[in-house]
Amino acid sequence: MSSNFCHLRRFMSSKSSMSISQAKSRLRSEYDPDKALEIYSSVSKHYSSPVSSRYAQDLTVRRLAKSRRFDDIENLLESHKQDPKITQEPFLSTLIRSYGQAGMFDHAMRTFEQMEHLGTPRSVISFNALLFACNQSKLFDKLPVLFDDIPRKYNFSPDKISYGILVKSYCQAGFPDKALELLQELENKDIEVTGVTYTTVLSSLYKQGKSEEAERLWSEMLTKGCELDVAAYNVRIMNVHGGDPEKLKELIDAEMSNVGLKPDTICYNYLMTCYCKNGMMEEAKKVYKGLEGNGCKPNASTFRTLIYYLCKSEDYEKGYKVFKESVRMHKIPDFNTTRLLVEGLVKKKKMKEAKGISRTVKKKFPPNVLREWQKFEEELGLVSAVTVPEDQEATE
Repeated sequence: MSSNFCHLRRFMSSKSSMSISQAKSRLRSEYDPDKALEIYSSVSKHYSSPVSSRYAQDLTVRRLAKSRRFDDIENLLESHKQDPKITQEPFLSTLIRSYGQAGMFDHAMRTFEQMEHLGTPRSVISFNALLFACNQSKLFDKLPVLFDDIPRKYNFSPDKISYGILVKSYCQAGFPDKALELLQELENKDIEVTGVTYTTVLSSLYKQGKSEEAERLWSEMLTKGCELDVAAYNVRIMNVHGGDPEKLKELIDAEMSNVGLKPDTICYNYLMTCYCKNGMMEEAKKVYKGLEGNGCKPNASTFRTLIYYLCKSEDYEKGYKVFKESVRMHKIPDFNTTRLLVEGLVKKKKMKEAKGISRTVKKKFPPNVLREWQKFEEELGLVSAVTVPEDQEATE
């Protein structure tokens, strides 16, 4: 067991635990792997269900994997095999899935093969977790082999979730035609194809520039009475944004309304992007300002897109105002967008605003990004700039 992991386990044994909801909230915005591990360790024994455990566990594993802390991931997940809940298949399946999140498929496979030894029943539940792990590990050639061999070896049948993962694997590997063949096979077998699975294939066809095939599949989905959700419409919307904004607006305002769907933030982000790409910045700002009235909240993509195009049009002061709103909502844009904004503010001699953003970045960005940011500060001469009072920070 690594020294980092042992230290954290000892530290957390004497630390009072926070609530599960607090832990989830903190994990979403915590990028430091050690701190993420601390948060998870403080609540991991108090989870009552595998589902609630999986979310926090996956977040923690992703933070560790990004820092290539694979030994700590193994120590963390293997320690759960001592938990009495390991005999519950859903609980063990979370370990298989988390290994997949880290790209550690060999460990996921080993855990699946240990189920008899651990006293855990095996069914399609753990099988689906293994398929998920294989797909997350990008072993697209291996997944169809597992799909054929394992159900036969352990005498159970794949379900609609299993087939959905197989379809997704074909699509991620760049073979939507194979996915379409599988959809036809499922129809012949009278196996339900979920709306999510159809949407996965639809997105893959569009990405490969096969718009005609995508439109045929969309018509097929409508004809078969497939339950279309906002995510399905977002795929269509995504593939017309950057084109005619009025056509896109009609798709959102009319077509979605006709089927009783309420557009979400992603829909409006595409519309805003479409206006931006067509140089219609005033209309883009109206979409942004109208989000709340439409029952939506801006997300990180909203702020990133709007600030980027405001910078491209050299409206840096408005970009700064939008940045401050992003900070208040804990949705700060990415490094490159923030860098573009700061460069523009410096160009316009707005040093206080630029320094305010820089101070905010140092509080909010993960350590690996901060090293690059410090180099950027030096290039722009922000390091020698006059220190900005707390009330001039971008957070205010």
